[in-house]
Amino acid sequence: MTAAIEIQVHASLASIDAREWDQCACPEATDGRAVDPFTTYRFLKALEDSGSVGPGTGWQPQYVTAHADGAMIAVAPLYAKGHSQGEYVFDHNWAHAFENAGGRYYPKLQVAVPFTPVTGRRFLVKPGFEEIGQAALMQGAVQVAEANNLSSIHATFCSETEVEVGRQLGLMHRTGQQFHWINEGYEDFEGFLSSLSARKRKNIRKERKQAQQFGGKIACYSGDDIRPEHWDAIWTFYQDTGSRKWGTPYLTRAFFDIAHETLRDDILLIFAEREGSPVAGAMNVIGREALFGRYWGCIEHHACMHFEICYYQAIEWAISNGLARVEAGAQGEHKLARGYLPVTTHSLHWIADAGFADAVARYLVAERESVAEEIEVLTAYGPFRNETREEQE
Repeated sequence: MTAAIEIQVHASLASIDAREWDQCACPEATDGRAVDPFTTYRFLKALEDSGSVGPGTGWQPQYVTAHADGAMIAVAPLYAKGHSQGEYVFDHNWAHAFENAGGRYYPKLQVAVPFTPVTGRRFLVKPGFEEIGQAALMQGAVQVAEANNLSSIHATFCSETEVEVGRQLGLMHRTGQQFHWINEGYEDFEGFLSSLSARKRKNIRKERKQAQQFGGKIACYSGDDIRPEHWDAIWTFYQDTGSRKWGTPYLTRAFFDIAHETLRDDILLIFAEREGSPVAGAMNVIGREALFGRYWGCIEHHACMHFEICYYQAIEWAISNGLARVEAGAQGEHKLARGYLPVTTHSLHWIADAGFADAVARYLVAERESVAEEIEVLTAYGPFRNETREEQE
């Protein structure tokens, strides 16, 4: 049955019908929001149309589509990469080792949403074609790599279901760690605080009080409440944070202009404003089940403002809007004390060179064990109430 599947590679989303893509990426969105707003046609098209991906960026689109009897049944956001930036699953050491041994690591193939460390489906399959669609996309990506003599394929922040399919096809499994806030049915922020240990509760109240003494107000904007000038502030914040963290911001200014036209219903902006002007803020993306924190920045430093804007305001908004969790981005053990617990992230990898693949596979076994142990330890020392620990404190 798999042999009847036709694989096509596209250098631009312009050659793919938006409705057909979204039937694979977010079929649930016909009656509401997408579970994963980052794999929607509109989001990926905004990256492409803004020049954030494409020529000169090191992210060259090679979208893969699978067809059965002439109908599109599966799609994947695939990119040819000339570097390892903007991925958040680090393989720089793999690249150095392979190239020091005389190999050529770049270009490689990346199945991912660029610059977005958010777990979701990467092999996007129309309902009813899950079994053959995922396998066809994975095998199709391998065929593209082999036909072009490329070193490797990396599907980052994929789902656990995809991991099982990938492992059966011989792909290697890697794990990582993030911190997510989970909504346990809290009625309000105070309900969430009551679930924490006394010390953590006191510390959060102190941080919120400090942050809110900056001399202005905190406001949230989404949909038609977002004004064009809000994107000027976000761009300023994004440039400042990006230049300090990774040298050059990944997104272009045009991305935010396009976001205002096509994505603002998916966006939540949280600003600290004084006399109507933002002095700090964060951009979040809204999914059906989760709020995804993306970009933060400021033009003034105020104590604990980052925690207030990125973590506590996000939690309040998620509770008010009935969302199941807040994903506040990559890394950051400091999130643990603020109610965010460690969770496992997953990626799949294929390496053409058999010897190097064997070495990586052995490394990944040890790394998975280390990640699991760290998550277990961090969870045990989480911020939530534990009667024995509170007595000791």
